[in-house]
Amino acid sequence: MDFLQLALAEARKCIPSPTAFCVGCVLIAAYPPGTEAEPVVVARGYSRELEGNTHAEANAITKARQLTPAQLQELFPASQIPISVETLLSHTDIYTTMEPCSVRTSGLAPCADAVVAAGIRRCFIGVGEPDDFVKCEGAQKLKDAGVEVIWLAGMEEECLAVARRRE
Repeated sequence: MDFLQLALAEARKCIPSPTAFCVGCVLIAAYPPGTEAEPVVVARGYSRELEGNTHAEANAITKARQLTPAQLQELFPASQIPISVETLLSHTDIYTTMEPCSVRTSGLAPCADAVVAAGIRRCFIGVGEPDDFVKCEGAQKLKDAGVEVIWLAGMEEECLAVARRRE
């Protein structure tokens, strides 16, 4: 399954804005760790989806944190013990169409900080954030915090086209 394609589908749901990118992301986990469990989508998010000038990564993490114990058991029926959202997040990968932001002109917390705070272990990125609005250092911020950053080659143009769409 191409998880970056799922993230692009989320990005396409964004209401375009002249002052912000249209970004999408998905949180993926295979649980319990160390088993042959198939990875599943834990949560999805896109820019401006939730109220308050929100970004894709923060939205997906927020939605993951709202999962009930019953929903977690449905997602991971092979798990023999109840799983907490925070434990799950520490075994989760994030696929995002654009590098998580390192600064917000709105004053809100950057997405790179949200990824680190959630304990997410790996971040797969479709394209770096261009300097249209701010100088982004999200990937470096993630690396500095011990998050493995993986740049997905080959879809940069598509990710950027979706991010910059205006209608």
